[in-house]
Amino acid sequence: MIEIATLAGGCFWCIEAVFDELAGVISVESGYAGGSAPNPTYQQVCTGATGHAEVARITFDPSVISFADLLRVFFTVHDPTTLNRQGHDVGTQYRSAIFYHDAAQKQIAQTVSAEIAAEKIWRDPIVTEVTPFTAFYKAEDYHQEYFANNPNQPYCQAVVAPKVAKFRAHYRDRLKKKT
Repeated sequence: MIEIATLAGGCFWCIEAVFDELAGVISVESGYAGGSAPNPTYQQVCTGATGHAEVARITFDPSVISFADLLRVFFTVHDPTTLNRQGHDVGTQYRSAIFYHDAAQKQIAQTVSAEIAAEKIWRDPIVTEVTPFTAFYKAEDYHQEYFANNPNQPYCQAVVAPKVAKFRAHYRDRLKKKT
């Protein structure tokens, strides 16, 4: 049995790059969720007018990694305390959000969010939305596997690579085995 998680943590290139390497993750697709416009384009989402967030749709095997553990990784690879931004990326499309697919995911998201808040890992309060999933719109092909295909691109060097390095250092024992 497989499950789907839909997470927004700033630029989808960062989230996709991290979760691609996590054991138990079957696939990751960059896209858009949480807005009102059907089939939005990247250019439309960038205006902030559609209400969509850049998200990663993560297909995972819960017998290998639980939804709760996915969320624990999520909370360590982005800043869940900044409203509508991650670093220099500013706008509602860069918000922190967990789009739950069912009541169980909602409960787990609320529990893990409270757990992370109680641990005081972050100096400021967590502002991550826990909101119902309605639709996923896959981003344009050039956004898929962006970091893997463009590791020397300046944004990837400055922003994505450090997040991936931090993830690898913290979750070395949870990385996919190289074949």
